[in-house]
Amino acid sequence: MPSHRSQRRHALPDQSGLDASSDDFPIDVSVGYQIRQTHRAFQRALQTRIASFGVTLGMWYFLRVLWIRDGLTQRELSQRLGMMEPTAVTALKSMEREGLIKRMRNPGDRRKVHIYLTARGRALRKHLLPFAREVNDVALKGVSPDEVDALRKLLMRMRSRLEADAAASTASEAREID
Repeated sequence: MPSHRSQRRHALPDQSGLDASSDDFPIDVSVGYQIRQTHRAFQRALQTRIASFGVTLGMWYFLRVLWIRDGLTQRELSQRLGMMEPTAVTALKSMEREGLIKRMRNPGDRRKVHIYLTARGRALRKHLLPFAREVNDVALKGVSPDEVDALRKLLMRMRSRLEADAAASTASEAREID
């Protein structure tokens, strides 16, 4: 039985009027490609700004979550970042060596490891968060507030549809296995 994904390979015209299933689908008209390239540009711009504080992009994402909610478990943190737990553990060990976090076992459930910012990790917020604002300001220069609002709403709608599609595909594939 074909998977959910293979059932959905029908031709859909994209915004440029090109047929997405044809051989003539230049990469520069792919919305996914444009979003990826833009994301990479955001990352490069941010990395150049935070590097002098000894913070990598990988660390940045953990710090952002912990600045909002300190004390999450490793599992909660990896889920919020959409990262596999073994990858998160490796990054967290590095952050602990750098003195940014402390990992502490839950006394009530020794399987759980909670992550807490150190004073140094908390203090970085006031230095690094302005860089995120600055990168966003650079990217959005000349873009109206209404356009920014529309962009955010559009991106959230796109992400929601893609997440629903992935969930449906996973459910369909699980049914095929049964």
